[in-house]
Amino acid sequence: MSSNQKRISSAITVIILFGVISMLGDMVYESARGANSQYLNLIGISAAQVGLVFGIGEFIGYFLRLIAGVLSDRSGRHWLFIFVGYGLLIVVPLLGLTMNWPILIVLILTERIGKSLRNPAKDTVLSGVAEDQVGMGFAFGLQEALDQIGALAGPLVFTLVFYLVGKNGVAEYQTSYKALIVPYVLLMVFLTFVYRKFKRDRLDDDLAIKEYRSEKLPRIFWIYTLFTFFCTLGFVNFSVVGYHLKATNLLSDGRITLLYSAAMGIDAIAALAFGKAYDLRKQKTGVKSGGLTVLAVIPFLTLVIPMLTLGGSVALVIIGMLVFGIVMGTHEAIMRSAIADITPYYKRGTSFGMFNTSYGLALLIGSSVMGWLYDLGQFNFIVLLTVATEAVAVVLFVWMARSISNEKNGTDS
Repeated sequence: MSSNQKRISSAITVIILFGVISMLGDMVYESARGANSQYLNLIGISAAQVGLVFGIGEFIGYFLRLIAGVLSDRSGRHWLFIFVGYGLLIVVPLLGLTMNWPILIVLILTERIGKSLRNPAKDTVLSGVAEDQVGMGFAFGLQEALDQIGALAGPLVFTLVFYLVGKNGVAEYQTSYKALIVPYVLLMVFLTFVYRKFKRDRLDDDLAIKEYRSEKLPRIFWIYTLFTFFCTLGFVNFSVVGYHLKATNLLSDGRITLLYSAAMGIDAIAALAFGKAYDLRKQKTGVKSGGLTVLAVIPFLTLVIPMLTLGGSVALVIIGMLVFGIVMGTHEAIMRSAIADITPYYKRGTSFGMFNTSYGLALLIGSSVMGWLYDLGQFNFIVLLTVATEAVAVVLFVWMARSISNEKNGTDS
């Protein structure tokens, strides 16, 4: 085997190991996210409060990615941010130790902070390993697929506890949270192992020379960020859907978490499919931003989610959650791949941070407003909000597609 083949083999192994780490991480925090809104409802918290806390948590988590991304770029200490970020997942099992509302808020927000610290650094390292070795769409699509295996398996912890005990009370929720200490410990073991392999195989040799430089980001980055902002602004998050299912008694607690698991399974399949389509489209256009055109379907899929999930039909809710999974898979796979393709390595932590800050702001505004409208019983206004924001997203997509076409023509010339 040649040295280049060995390097490719080593890169693929590290990408898979990162996927296992992500899978275990998702088992911990996605299972909690699939149960938090129902648990908070159980202890008497309103939909508006749940939506606001979720929105603040998402915004803090995404906003801090900007700071974490810049600091990891400038310091080059990406692994430090990765270890600290994953280490903070310990707060999720701690949710099972209290019913105190202020403490729960701190724990929920701390989990989001941990994610903000690790993600820009992890995505930067991952993109560096994948660059010139395997396709970005493949690398991030595989990551998302393994992520969602964890996200699918995690909520089943709650479903299993509910099934075995036959109750959906506070004690059962707390037992489920505590059980998440097992995947957390495994995660930290795998993280230590992949770090040692990364250093032993010297996969950072080529990355070390790509030093940070002050440089403006390309215009396509900003158009793409705006497009994603409006797509996400109208995206009905599971915090609202889960609250709706609990408040209306459409599904039992165990079935709600099971439905969320099924959506995460669809997420995994969609990530692989759209990741592959992204790589193929990029190759066909001949420009790095060319893969973005596969995102055309996202505004239209996002549009139907509130119409399906916030009604009284269990069948439509199930269909809506499957669509939800497709949208999530595409967000996670393509949106990270695109940032890695359209920005230089030494600016990727910063780029991921800026992009995710915008993403988090959209989640904050969208989830808070939708939670407030839900409390008022204004379901039609939730649909109207989604229609308006996705219409803007379509206009921005057309602008983005024209910019990609111009880039291609300029390259061809």
